[in-house]
Amino acid sequence: MLILNEKIKASEVLLTGVNGEDLGVVSRDEALAMARKLKVDLVCTSLFSSPPPCKLVSRGAAKQEAAKEKQDARKKDLQLKVKEIRLTASIEEHDYETKQRQAEKLLASGNAVQLVVKIQGKEGPKAKELLERLLKDLAAGGKKETGIQLSGKQAAVRVVPL
Repeated sequence: MLILNEKIKASEVLLTGVNGEDLGVVSRDEALAMARKLKVDLVCTSLFSSPPPCKLVSRGAAKQEAAKEKQDARKKDLQLKVKEIRLTASIEEHDYETKQRQAEKLLASGNAVQLVVKIQGKEGPKAKELLERLLKDLAAGGKKETGIQLSGKQAAVRVVPL
């Protein structure tokens, strides 16, 4: 949310000039007059302090900056999707290679991968071994974000792309 010019309601503002110079605490009207004289916008950068910090920014630049920040935030949110790959502790070699290729492809496309091994009976150590082997084989494309977590019926680890 961007607060510009007349929308700023505080009686005094902590003003920063166009080139980043500190102009100290001035009245809102004085800051607005200065902004008009220099043909720039007065932009409030935070509402959580008193007096609120404001800066003089060239016209339109503030809106562009805000739009760019919004876009970057959206890009960051989209970026890391977690895809789950399920395996069993007693996996055949060919199936293992298929799952490994699948994980490599997902990591290469920028997704995080959650590797989950289903455990039955006393397969815990075997499942952990399998995940450690898979992590070693995937080291070129990603690194583990979490340790290997063993819980009741499954062992899991999350791998994020490098």
